[in-house]
Amino acid sequence: MRTINVKALAGSMLAAVLCLSQVAAASDLDPALQASVTAKIKEVKAWAADPAIVSAVKEYNTSKAPQAASMDQARWTNTSVIDPFVRGLTKTPAAQVLKTKRGEVVSEAFLSGADGGKVAFLGKPTNWSHQGKPKHDLPMSGKTWQGEVEVDESSGLQQLQVAVPVLDSGKPIGSLVVGLSIGKLAN
Repeated sequence: MRTINVKALAGSMLAAVLCLSQVAAASDLDPALQASVTAKIKEVKAWAADPAIVSAVKEYNTSKAPQAASMDQARWTNTSVIDPFVRGLTKTPAAQVLKTKRGEVVSEAFLSGADGGKVAFLGKPTNWSHQGKPKHDLPMSGKTWQGEVEVDESSGLQQLQVAVPVLDSGKPIGSLVVGLSIGKLAN
């Protein structure tokens, strides 16, 4: 007689439902709004190809700063936005590129290395690493990801996140996640 691991089965079913709900939510957008999102994704892909972005991710992946190497979610949660390490990630050349590209539609943007750890951002995101989540894992497989409309924890705005791979010689080395303000996209 075979036994079934109920917890594993339930976890798999939940993962499938969540994945389907994200796809459904993305496809439930008004066609005009989806067209705006699609156009922005094209722009974000160009940002991810900027030499400063690619260089920052390559450097992070090969030689992390000691603070980045020892960072975990608990420590990140307890690290202030004015901490020198956090502030430093808003002042890198990659962060400067994000700032110049931002515009009024972008509510947040963060760049992650291969392990999901943060390389640069506009403002401190809620999570240190997004590894294990579709917004990082899909770009690391070379695909684009689009989330559902939500109120973002770190920005407090109604937004939709999109994520694209950062590529080096065609190979994904990191991810770039950008939050798009629904209010600004709809105008």
